[in-house]
Amino acid sequence: VGCDRSKNLVDICGEKNFQAFVCDALSVPIRSGSCDACISIAVIHHFSTVERRLATIRELVRLLRPGGTALIYVWAMEQEYKNQKSKYLKEKNGSKDTVEKISTGMAQGPLSDQMPDSSSQDSACSDRLLHDSKDEGCDAKPVADSRLPVHTNRTSFHSQDLLVPWHLKGGTKKKGESVDTVLFPAGSKESQELSPVFHRYYHVFCEGELEAACRSLDCVRVQKSYYDQGNWCVVLEKL
Repeated sequence: VGCDRSKNLVDICGEKNFQAFVCDALSVPIRSGSCDACISIAVIHHFSTVERRLATIRELVRLLRPGGTALIYVWAMEQEYKNQKSKYLKEKNGSKDTVEKISTGMAQGPLSDQMPDSSSQDSACSDRLLHDSKDEGCDAKPVADSRLPVHTNRTSFHSQDLLVPWHLKGGTKKKGESVDTVLFPAGSKESQELSPVFHRYYHVFCEGELEAACRSLDCVRVQKSYYDQGNWCVVLEKL
């Protein structure tokens, strides 16, 4: 059984005869202790505060039966780890997909206009979670004001809290569809003129941060923590 915040993605699952429904990761309408295993892939890094990210992990654990396991993947601050570049960075050159040229300036408007909660104090909270891990390899810069930096795709991260541009691209106009929702190849004149650009919030995790968050829960044992192609990953067990 799958769930996602996006109705369009859930509809695709339905078309493929998979069981999926729309919900929020902070409140999953499944009874406690009913799952043998859960996975959370590329979800938790979209929550804007330490408290919400921890609440999401707690909700994931709630679904598990005692002895059940969960796998969590989040985007890593370290896109180059042990002298190896992640696939995300490698795709900058030689990729079949057009690399989008994005402005590296600041997002327009205050953060409070873009998201429900301000994350200006987020870095300090992350530092507290990471205190025991003594990580010195992450050179994340705290957010200095109420605006977030806009990331340049296929480049290293320079801030833990940022906005990542997403250009709608590909596809053709459907009957009854307005012209401003038509999808064009990235970089094309039509794309620049018509395709909307969405700025998705991310909190990229430093080494040890996800594991520290999981270990802060009393009912959890971390079985494994590892790095995988630009992601920090944890396998945990519910006690």
